[in-house]
Amino acid sequence: MLAPQGVTMSDAIESLLKENRRFEPPAEFAKEARVTSREAYEALYRESVDDPDTFWRRESEALVFRTPWTKTLEWNLPHARWFLGATLNVSESCLDRHLSTPVANKTALLWEGENGDTRKLTYAELHRQTVLLASALKQLGIEKGDRVAIYMGMIPEVAVAMLACARIGAVHTVVFGGFSADALRDRIQDSQAKLVITQDGASRRGQIVPLKNTVDRALEQPEAKSATKTIVFRHFGSERCTVDMKEGRDLWWDDVLASVTTECAPEVVDAEHPLFILYTSGSTGKPKGVLHTSAGYLVGAHVTTKYVFDLRDSDIYWCTADVGWVTGHSYLVYGPLSNGATCFMYEGAPNYPDWGRFWSMVERHKITILYTAPTAIRACMRQGDAWPAKHDLSSLRLLGTVGEPINPEAWIWYHHTIGRGRCPIVDTWWQTETGSIMLTTLPGAAASKPGSTGLPLFGVVLDVVTPKGEAVGPNEGGLLVLRKPWPSMARTLWGDDERFRQSYFNTIEGCYFTGDGARRDEDGYMWVVGRIDDVLNVAGHRIGTAELESALVSHPAVAEAAAVGRPDDLKGTALVVFVSLRPGFSADQALRDQLGEHVAKEIGRFARPDVIRFADSLPKTRSGKIMRRLLKDVAAGRESTGDTSTLEDFGVLAKLRQDED
Repeated sequence: MLAPQGVTMSDAIESLLKENRRFEPPAEFAKEARVTSREAYEALYRESVDDPDTFWRRESEALVFRTPWTKTLEWNLPHARWFLGATLNVSESCLDRHLSTPVANKTALLWEGENGDTRKLTYAELHRQTVLLASALKQLGIEKGDRVAIYMGMIPEVAVAMLACARIGAVHTVVFGGFSADALRDRIQDSQAKLVITQDGASRRGQIVPLKNTVDRALEQPEAKSATKTIVFRHFGSERCTVDMKEGRDLWWDDVLASVTTECAPEVVDAEHPLFILYTSGSTGKPKGVLHTSAGYLVGAHVTTKYVFDLRDSDIYWCTADVGWVTGHSYLVYGPLSNGATCFMYEGAPNYPDWGRFWSMVERHKITILYTAPTAIRACMRQGDAWPAKHDLSSLRLLGTVGEPINPEAWIWYHHTIGRGRCPIVDTWWQTETGSIMLTTLPGAAASKPGSTGLPLFGVVLDVVTPKGEAVGPNEGGLLVLRKPWPSMARTLWGDDERFRQSYFNTIEGCYFTGDGARRDEDGYMWVVGRIDDVLNVAGHRIGTAELESALVSHPAVAEAAAVGRPDDLKGTALVVFVSLRPGFSADQALRDQLGEHVAKEIGRFARPDVIRFADSLPKTRSGKIMRRLLKDVAAGRESTGDTSTLEDFGVLAKLRQDED
C-alpha cells in the first residue's frame, strides 16, 4: 500500500488526544507472571534482536522439530527463510507432543452453540479426529502441497480440518463462512484447491446459514473446476437443514472417516513448507492470498501466545475471533493448542438472545482470558453496565483486544466494568501478513496506557518514519514500518510475488510498510492511529479518522463513532461522522451541536464534523469491524459496488440510506 502523496502523519496526529493515564500491573498478577518487570522484558527483547539463534532455540524447545535448524535466518529482501534445515510437522507440536503427558486428557476445545448445546474434545480426542480426517484426505488423493479450501462455521471440526491438512502437508485456505459463493469461488480459483471441506449449515441469530448450498453455487461455476470433491460435516441433520449431495463429488464427513483403514503418520516437511493461504479481501481487485509457512509461523504463534496471554495450565482461554480470520488461526488454533491450552469456542452472535450472552458464557464456563475486538467492546458498552453486572465475572484474570485501535474510553470501560479494575489488558497490534502479535504490553511486565498498543514483542524491530524513510522523534507522527524480518512474517502472496513486493516493500526502502500511521511516545510505547489511507485532507488539514472517532467516543453520550470523508466542492473533503448513542441520550440537534463543540475542543475547530448523523447501529462485518467503506458510500449518496458478503445485517445499511440527516 502506498502512502498518499503529500500526506504526513505528523500533520495528521498533531492534535491527537493526549492520553496520560497509566495502569500498572496488579502486584499479585505481576508476581506470578512469566515476565515480571519492564527490565526482564527489555533483557528478553534485546536478546531476541542481538542473539536470535539463542533466543528462538530456547523459546521453541517445547515444539517438535524432527531435524533442528542449521541456520536461523536467510534474508534477501523481500524474502525471508527462517530456521533453515529444520523439518517438522505442525500437527505434532499441537497434538502428538501432548499425548504422553497429562495434557492428553485435558480439554482442548470447549464449545458452546448458540442454542446452548455444549461439547468437549480432549487433546487425545482431537488428535484421533485429526488423524482420521487426515487419513481420509489421503485416500481421496490429497497429497503434500495440494490446497484444500475450508468453508465452515465456528465448530470444533473446523480446527480438525485445519490440523488434518497440516498433518499431511496439504495447504489449507480457510474461507470465512460469511463470504458469498462468488468470494468462495475466487479463492478456490486462485489457490486451485482440489477439495472443499464444509458443513450443512451454521447457526446465526437463531437462523441456519446454509453453508453447503453456498459451496454448491461456487462449484457450479467453471472458475472453481479445480475442486472435484467436498466433505460435508452434518452439524444439524436432515430434519433441520436439507442439502443436495452430488453423486461422485460430495461425501459425508462421518462416512469418509468410517472408511479409513489405516493410521496417518505426520508428513515431515521443510521449515519453509507452506502451511496455509489466507485471503485478505478488499473493495476492489483480486483478493491477496497471504502465504504463511510452517516453522516460522508456528514459532511466532506459539511464543506470542505463551507470553502475551501469560498462559497457565488452569486457564480457560477465549479468543472470540472467527477461524476465517488470521486471529482465529493464530490465537484459537495453532498458538493455544501448541501450548496445551483449553480453548473456548462459541458459535453464534455475541448478542443472541440478548446482550448478556458474552458475560453469561464467561460466568458459566469460568473463562479466565478474554481476547476480543474493540468493536465488540464498544457495542457492549453502548448497552450500559447492567448486562455485565448481572453475571459473576470473577474468573477473568486477563483481558485482550485485537483488530483495530481501541478508543481510550472503551479501554477504561473494559477495564472497570468487565475486568473490575483487577485484570491487565493486552491491547495487541498485528496483521494477517505479520502472522502473530507484534506490539503489546506484556501483562505483569509493563504498565498499560489506554489506547496505546505498547511495546514491540520479541524479534520485532519497528520504527516510525517520514515518507522518505527518516526516523521521527518521540511523539511525532509518521509511517509505521518494520526494519527487520521476523519468524512469522508472510513469505509472499500466492501466485503473485511481484504484488507482494509492491504492496509491502515498495514504499520505504529496505522496510516492510504496514500501511498504518503511528507515533512513539517518550516511554517507547507505540500509538497506532489507523490506516494511512484513513487520513483525510479537509481544507488543507490532515485529520486522522481514528483521532476523530476517539474524540467523539470520549463524550459520555457516544458509544460508537465512525468518521468518513465525502467529496466537497469547497473543502475538497467534508467530514461526516456516524454516531451511535449510549442509553439515556436523545438524538437531537442540541446533542449534535454539543458533539461538534466537543470535537472542536478536543482536536481543533478545523476538525469539527460537517455532518453528524445519528444511527441505531453501524454496518459491521460478522467479525465486528465497522465497514467504513460502506459508510463512505452512504455519506456520498452513492450505491455500494464493493463486496458486502461479510455484512452482518443488511437492514442497518438500508436504514442509514433511508434516514434523512
